[in-house]
Amino acid sequence: MKKILIFSTAYLPLVGGAELAIKEITDRLGNKYEFDLICAKINSLQKRERIGVINVHRIGFGNILDKLLLPFFGFFKAIQLSRQNYYDLIWSISASYNSFAALFFKLHRANIPFVLTLQEGSSEKKRLTKVAFVRPLFNGIFKKADYIQAISNYLADFAKRMGVSCPIEVVPNGVDIEKVKSQKPASPAGGSKVKSIEELKSKLGIRPDEKVVITVSRLVPKNGIKDLIEAMSNVKCQMSNVKLLIAGSGPLEKELKQKVKNLGLQNKVLFLDEVLPGDVPKYLAVADIFVRPSLTEGLGNSFLEAMAAGLPIIGTSVGGIPDFLKEGETGLFCKVNDPKDLAKKLELLLTDQALYQKLKESGFKLVEEFYNWTIISNKMDRIFQRLI
Repeated sequence: MKKILIFSTAYLPLVGGAELAIKEITDRLGNKYEFDLICAKINSLQKRERIGVINVHRIGFGNILDKLLLPFFGFFKAIQLSRQNYYDLIWSISASYNSFAALFFKLHRANIPFVLTLQEGSSEKKRLTKVAFVRPLFNGIFKKADYIQAISNYLADFAKRMGVSCPIEVVPNGVDIEKVKSQKPASPAGGSKVKSIEELKSKLGIRPDEKVVITVSRLVPKNGIKDLIEAMSNVKCQMSNVKLLIAGSGPLEKELKQKVKNLGLQNKVLFLDEVLPGDVPKYLAVADIFVRPSLTEGLGNSFLEAMAAGLPIIGTSVGGIPDFLKEGETGLFCKVNDPKDLAKKLELLLTDQALYQKLKESGFKLVEEFYNWTIISNKMDRIFQRLI
């Protein structure tokens, strides 16, 4: 079988959109390719193990410095592995620490095709500021790539601004449709799924007559959770019947909890803390509306998962979100940094049942047709086949 060497800054069990994308795609292509993956060790995880169909090689000493050392140690590891294996393809996930290692390896083995996947969620300004001191090398990652796969048109445009000459293709991240659907009630008649949803609502202190707004977000500034909390204090209609679930953890957690207290929303806002990816669908199943008022977004996997769960979504027109959120068709846009506008959009979905049902149905149909991991894996396979 053909062999692919993957470079990633981190990998499972450390979880992010990029790591999950690697797992979902490689699991579906494991009958065609053999995969080795090089990433930073970062913590006490094993230096080598097999996860799914991937042989994972973690580099470093088990601390935060491993990311900084990855460009060099990752390159040396790639050289070592290439003495044992002939690689048909280099695949680097995000233009980050790992991609410098991929670049060095590409310079060393120029005959091996190099695919760069862009998964970044931060703003373009922040990305370029971060690499200002190594900008020529950063530019080299793009110029040496033989093919660039971007998860959104926003990131594809970024690649074009970097002056690349290779083909660029938008292939988004996806959703495990069947897994998400398995958490939804089979019918209004009842059954075990309905019972488990009612039990979870009871455990969370949600009354049967209450509407639930949910966000699945890391608690960092770019996800706009402050604005969402403030918007809850501005929702006028049915306020006594609306609760907000915040699934996620992060550096803003203490500050956000204090904001909830200051606004007197302790009975309306519930922090779920860190929720494992496998548990997200069951929390989506108890919710009625998904919101994330992002400041920046590479694509927005959480939106897609919410749409697959049958939830209407509210987001901002930033980054890759407009790829799937069409105003009044598959969701609603709110203004960036505008809690009052977000509150109006929440009120609209809480009162307009026809619009609610339209967004719910069209959003699910879009995800089912275009954001299924099987479809996406086939597209990645076609990219690999063009180069190998």
